[in-house]
Amino acid sequence: MLNQIFPLGSAKPPAAVTIFFGANDAARLEGTGKRQHVPVEEYKDNLRKMVQRIKSGSPNALVVLITPPPIDVEGRREYARSLYGDKASETPDRTNEATGVYAKQCVTLANELGLPSVDLWSKMQETDGWQKKFLSDGLHLTPEGNAVVFSEVVKIFDKAGFSDLPYDFPSHSDIDAEHPEKAFVQHCPAV
Repeated sequence: MLNQIFPLGSAKPPAAVTIFFGANDAARLEGTGKRQHVPVEEYKDNLRKMVQRIKSGSPNALVVLITPPPIDVEGRREYARSLYGDKASETPDRTNEATGVYAKQCVTLANELGLPSVDLWSKMQETDGWQKKFLSDGLHLTPEGNAVVFSEVVKIFDKAGFSDLPYDFPSHSDIDAEHPEKAFVQHCPAV
């Protein structure tokens, strides 16, 4: 699958890539998410393979590894009860502790490879009430949770000089509503 997502010899190789996996990989074998479980060493090896593939086709690409977010076990239980009522499993499909192991391996790999990382698992837990503020169902991010991801990635992109890159298209404020093509011709001469 990596060959299709990141073909070698692309005419437009990526300048930056974020890799954000682990929340499903960390699902417990004993829970309802067991089909999603990937052993932690395999998870780390899969991340390494992704980075190697990206770098083999785009050696100058900035690759940022992002840890899985923390897990709110009670939030997961509440969500399951809202869907399945009394039939909801009391055994959590994920735990914060297990997800923390995956997060640690993600950060460790980033350090081994000399890549920047976003330790979302740790960062989110620095905020009081993170469980409801950042997670909609104990797992998936709320708009505020997505804002944390965005701000942390932007910090890394800014540090790497991406804030100084030109835009691919003209700013909306440069587009004349009567003749929008003029802004595109001026900004994108090849179009």
